[in-house]
Parts: sequence; structure tokens; C-alpha cells
Amino acid sequence: MNAPAPAPLILLVEDEPQMRRFLRVSLEGSGYRYLEAATGQEGLSLAAQHRPDAVLLDLGLPDMDGLDLVARLREWSQTPVIVISARGQETDKVAALDAGADDYLTKPFGTRELLARVRVALRHAGPEAEEPVFILDRWRVDLAKRQVLVDGKEIHLTPLEYSLFTTLIRHAGKVVTHRQLLKEVWGGAAGAQPLYLRVYMTQLRHKLEEEPSRPKYLQTEPGVGYRLFTET
Repeated sequence: MNAPAPAPLILLVEDEPQMRRFLRVSLEGSGYRYLEAATGQEGLSLAAQHRPDAVLLDLGLPDMDGLDLVARLREWSQTPVIVISARGQETDKVAALDAGADDYLTKPFGTRELLARVRVALRHAGPEAEEPVFILDRWRVDLAKRQVLVDGKEIHLTPLEYSLFTTLIRHAGKVVTHRQLLKEVWGGAAGAQPLYLRVYMTQLRHKLEEEPSRPKYLQTEPGVGYRLFTET
């Protein structure tokens, strides 16, 4: 007889002790496994180590805004994120959903509604990649830690360089158009132009490629966009 599957693991990122106690009792009492973090950095670390089935996230964290945590998490994970926040304005909800959250629950809320939202999130969850690490030839990219290594040596990328690089990683092997890259990296900011892409791609090639003038992996698709070539 096959062993039963383990109960879903829920990660709570919340700095308020009373709320953590309430949610711990609610979730464990309903059969869920449970982890908790009081800061955003701790939450990201636990998410990378334990790969929870869903995340409950407060926006008002002591070390970072919850929206930044959602964006960081979405760089390497599609784990369902339910925001639980006292911020109840429509603009707050839209911002959280645009950042990558799957649902938004305004404090105060009851146990039954919380558990219902968790069940819905778990039903809609897709499969997760095994590890948030991308490896290609001399490159090793730890997406959870935002660490880029070439031949074991850490390479510093600016935030825009890193965003461009990880966007190509998410679409590895596929052509990504200029328009799509501008939207994902610059967020559709007014004035963003394909020229920006050429400048930042040149910078990436100088930092990552053995022969920047003859790139092996960060390839140009003339008139269309760029591709991260994954065949070694």
C-alpha cells in the first residue's frame, strides 16, 4: 500500500506574534503543515529551503515591503501567494495582484474564509521546479539568493542587468521579443526603448560571456529580440 501524501505545507510571513499564533492554530488544527517567518528575508530563505505549497504574506514587514517579497519570489517560484493585510484599499489589492500575488485577504478575517482561500490556492497550484538554481556550462545562478557565479566566481550584476538576465533564463531556449523584454524588465515604463536592451545586453555579455563580441549563449535574433541559447 502506498504511503499517504504529506499534508500541504503553508509558509506564513508575518511579523505580528498574535497573528502568527492565530494562524498557526487555524492551519495546524485543519491538518496543514506549517512554517513561519517574522521578516521578508527569513521568509525567502524558508521558501527556498522548504518549497511550501502556499505562502501567506503580510505586506507590512520590518525589513522589506511585502510587494517586494512577492516580486522576489516570482523570479523563481510559482507557489501560490495569499496576501493578508490591514491595507484594504483597492489600489493596495491591485498592486499586490500585479506584483504576482494570487489572492488578497483583508484583516480582520475569519478562519473559515482563510481556509477556503487556502484550499482554492492549492487547487490552482501548478508544479514547482525542483530547485531555484539555473546551471549552464560555466554559469550557476541561484535565483533565490540572486547569486550569479561564473566558474565559481560571483559576478555582480546591476538590478536591471539581473532582471534582464533572469527574464531570459525564465524563457531559456526561446526567442524573447524586444517588446516582451521591455515590458518584463522595465515594466512598460514610458520612454523604454530597444536601445536600452542593446546597452544592457552588451554589459551582460562582457560580464558573462568568454568572448563578448562572439556570444555563445546571449544571442541576438536580428530585428526580433534575444535568446538564451541553452545547448552546450
